[in-house]
Amino acid sequence: MLTKDSKIYIAGHRGLVGSAIWQNLLSKGYTNLIGRTHKELDLLDGVAVKDFFDMERPDAVVLAAAHVGGIMANSIYRADFIYENLQIQQNVIGEAFRHGVRHLLFLGSTCIYPREAPQPITEDALLTSPLEYTNEPYAIAKIAGLKMCESFNLQYGTDYIAVMPTNLYGPRDNFHLENSHVLPAMIRKLHLARLLNEGRYEDVRADLAKRPTSGIADPYKVSDSDIDNELSRFGIRADRLELWGSGTPLREFLWSEDMADASVYVLLNVSFKDLCGHMKDVRNTHINVGTGIELTIAELAAKARKTVGFKGEIIWDGSKPDGTMRKLCDVSKLHSLGWHHKVELDEGIERLYDWYLNN
Repeated sequence: MLTKDSKIYIAGHRGLVGSAIWQNLLSKGYTNLIGRTHKELDLLDGVAVKDFFDMERPDAVVLAAAHVGGIMANSIYRADFIYENLQIQQNVIGEAFRHGVRHLLFLGSTCIYPREAPQPITEDALLTSPLEYTNEPYAIAKIAGLKMCESFNLQYGTDYIAVMPTNLYGPRDNFHLENSHVLPAMIRKLHLARLLNEGRYEDVRADLAKRPTSGIADPYKVSDSDIDNELSRFGIRADRLELWGSGTPLREFLWSEDMADASVYVLLNVSFKDLCGHMKDVRNTHINVGTGIELTIAELAAKARKTVGFKGEIIWDGSKPDGTMRKLCDVSKLHSLGWHHKVELDEGIERLYDWYLNN
């Protein structure tokens, strides 16, 4: 068992979930935490990862580092998503085992499940039918990671537990217009559309200076019409916001600090033996993490529009892909282990927008 003195390495400690896990552990008295930025440690470099484990010798590892993005990024950068995630997992999980780490928490994603999986999706739906095409490379990498954890547990008796979160959002989210997930992208697009609607071009420039787009290197050196043209590439206009798809897919969202709390709970309280039960063939011992509550993307957009205060229309571009039409987690396994979410979506959207405005 881990103690308050145990050395815990959090890979991805600056990211959306990793930073929240770090703070959650600190709040519980686990202060012997270690992390490295990408500049300090490139997890794609196997030699560097080995040297890190040689030096630090952690007692536990949380693998929250990954190459992630939304539907656009997944569609365009397919090779990057499968190669980089497999490499990160191979290096970190492999070196953890070679250095005698007994406890590891691996963070995946519910995109591991088949496109047409029965709803709500139980852990046993894994590998029962084809994946969603748009994120297949990322999903295959995450499936490999959870199976690596499961296989080490079966062969070597380790406690490497895999958790599969639903769509996450929260502090330190990625708001990049070209590769962010649905909710932070929606919040920022609505915010910029609101600024255009109110003629606040200097505030738009300040926003673009902090989080640039590929089309404008310096927003202070271009005209208002140049800004209009650039933002229109992302469907952002003064009178309307155009979003991808039909708006009809159903999605579930979990506040990142709730995900962190669930992750720490599992790391500290759940063992592989707890997850095996009386299985003859041990498989699918990973754990879904979510709320068990869903809504359409159009309903989400309406909530975000109200929070941001944008007065224009939301238009749906049905020529763009929807992705999986429904992806609701069955979280009964997680509930049976003793954990439930706390932050509901309406509160979370308000907190996310407040964080964006203040950062």
